[in-house]
Amino acid sequence: MGKSQDYSLDELWILSDRLMRKLGRAIPKEAREYEIGKAKYYLVLVVTAVLWQCFFLGATGVIFSASSLFSGIMMAVCLPITEILAVIFYYEDFKAEKGISLALSIWGFFSYFYGEFKKSKIEKPALNPEHNGFTTMQT
Repeated sequence: MGKSQDYSLDELWILSDRLMRKLGRAIPKEAREYEIGKAKYYLVLVVTAVLWQCFFLGATGVIFSASSLFSGIMMAVCLPITEILAVIFYYEDFKAEKGISLALSIWGFFSYFYGEFKKSKIEKPALNPEHNGFTTMQT
């Protein structure tokens, strides 16, 4: 690497170190101020981190087993679901933006599956002539 690239990496390392130190001071302060206790604050942090890891691992699995488009659609559906859950559990207001987001997400979700349904009806599996017109082997 050249000198300029070394300096860039060094600056990036210093910046990340400063951010982590600032975050390291903020977390204990937030934990002390957390309404239901310091231990529950750390429990919420750990559980949230684990759930996010599971979510993104699942999204990666959907990409590899289905497609990135389907993974994107599943993530788009999760957004309004979290808004609905926030309305139910945290008693947030259900404003017009949440309604529009929900409607567009559901519309996109169902239009994707309708398109896949129509596509699967058009693309029927070809019959195998070696097996008397059956797609599986007959004995």
